[in-house]
Amino acid sequence: MKYGIVHHFPGGTKEQYDAVLKAVHVSKDSLPEGQLFHAAGASAGGFTVMAVHDSKESWERFRDTILMPRMSQGISGGFMTPPQETTFEVHNLMP
Repeated sequence: MKYGIVHHFPGGTKEQYDAVLKAVHVSKDSLPEGQLFHAAGASAGGFTVMAVHDSKESWERFRDTILMPRMSQGISGGFMTPPQETTFEVHNLMP
């Protein structure tokens, strides 16, 4: 089942997002294996990132092998605090 993730970074900025994106994605124009959708933008009080993976396992693999190890090392110019996270099983994903 497809799996959605929403990360809100209170006080986060576009510049911090761009630094993290550069560190955790292969390129700005491609998605990690298993990721079907990615969107991000300024939101009330910070910056929000949304992603949909083809499964919960795909998300956990990306989180555990790429995202968290790189975030733990520290990303110059990246977000300073962990996000507020919401996850959900996707009922419907439209193109």
